[in-house]
Amino acid sequence: MLKFYSSKDTYQATPRDEAANHLVTQTNSQVSPLLGPLAYLLGRHLVLPLFFGRIRITGQQNIPITGPVILAPTHRARWDALLIPYATSLITGNDLRFMVTSSECQGIQGWFVRRLGGFPVDPKHPTVSTLRHGVSLLQQGKTLVIFPEGGIFRDGEIHSLKPGIARLSLSAELNHPGLEVKIVPVNINYSQPYPNWGTDVSIDIGNPINVAEYTSGTIKQNAKRLTEDLAKAMQNLNHQESEISECQWSMVNGQ
Repeated sequence: MLKFYSSKDTYQATPRDEAANHLVTQTNSQVSPLLGPLAYLLGRHLVLPLFFGRIRITGQQNIPITGPVILAPTHRARWDALLIPYATSLITGNDLRFMVTSSECQGIQGWFVRRLGGFPVDPKHPTVSTLRHGVSLLQQGKTLVIFPEGGIFRDGEIHSLKPGIARLSLSAELNHPGLEVKIVPVNINYSQPYPNWGTDVSIDIGNPINVAEYTSGTIKQNAKRLTEDLAKAMQNLNHQESEISECQWSMVNGQ
């Protein structure tokens, strides 16, 4: 039986959860065989190179090439959704599946999001159906992208992480021992808070966290420890990027 865990012992389905089942069922995180490759090619070879200045990527060797993976990036701008595939897809060889807020799955934007692998979640009230869909994708060895801060923050700081990423990964690992889910922290930094033409971007990919190492304690302890360690890993990446930026600034100014 599939169980889902939170900071409490268990997460119980509610009528709200069941009412949301149809939303996830309709999405199914399918990548359009026509739109997906076209969007990737245009983004990689036309849109991103023309819009941004320098795009620096480090740590690609840290991305597992097999097995279920959750990429956990900072969220600094809507451009993140294009830059993550740019930095990782050639390594994984897989189409990415994005967990996005329900508001991003509406209108014309939602039409594209759903056909490029996105599926909706209400960050304030995540449903069992959303978690179940995420676990199913991990069982299939897919690569998920989940922004653990929950929203866009432009101040360059790491904000409190939502518990959903720990809940999802632990649910998958506990219900399917040996699945070996990995969480990869990613730090995205723009040279300007609101990216515009010519903005430089740095993408730093950290060491993967093995979720199986967080299954020995109680459910509450496991989720808390995993969330804390992911936050530390993201803080370290962000700190390293700050040091690099300061060094480059000093070199430019001859200091």
